[in-house]
Amino acid sequence: MYPSEQPPLPRVLVVEDEAKTRDAVAEGLAMEGWTVAAAADASQARILIAQQTFDLLVLDWMLPDRDGIEVLAELRAAGIAVPVMMLTARSSLPDRVEGLDRGADDFLAKPFAFAELLARCRALLRRPSGQLGRLLHCADLQLDTRTRIAIRAGVEIQLTPREVDVLEYLLRNRGQTVTRSMLEREVWKETRRMTSLDNVIDVQMMRLRRKVDGDSGRRLIHTVRGIGYQCGEAPP
Repeated sequence: MYPSEQPPLPRVLVVEDEAKTRDAVAEGLAMEGWTVAAAADASQARILIAQQTFDLLVLDWMLPDRDGIEVLAELRAAGIAVPVMMLTARSSLPDRVEGLDRGADDFLAKPFAFAELLARCRALLRRPSGQLGRLLHCADLQLDTRTRIAIRAGVEIQLTPREVDVLEYLLRNRGQTVTRSMLEREVWKETRRMTSLDNVIDVQMMRLRRKVDGDSGRRLIHTVRGIGYQCGEAPP
């Protein structure tokens, strides 16, 4: 028998300006076998994020050069779906709501026990990737999966609930061809029909494309003839 392949160990970025806390968290995660990078401010964090790919971000709310919540908002606006654990002394309900609205995945109030931080980080890493990443992007199109609001070039697009479902599925599979059977199964949840939904799907896609692309010369939803559809900046 061959030994089972072990999953890769997480790569984590710890962003914390207080040296004692930063060193303790980084050392503790490293002792778990995780690969850890550390930053003392937002500027250092942005450089590391541009250079490397991380599986988890432990981010302090209050940083000396810029609030961590602003860094988080920038990441989500750029379509970076890495799970984010916020460390904060601001534990009021309005603060937590603001953090979640900006894209945080979890909070831990200071002071905290390292065992709880570790457990929460592990829980975030166990989440299916589809549950992470509130903001989905393609060029100047953005979909907020929590509020279910789509925006193109700064203008909100009025979509039906079904159209939002279809658009989210296309964006989560951006650049990949999505067949009608995939849409039937994953969006319409119809697997036992005696007749095909192809005509229904085609009409729905025509309406969605009209709303998303409109008169724009930059088409984002494309037909893959005889197969299905694709969302992307260039035709398949």
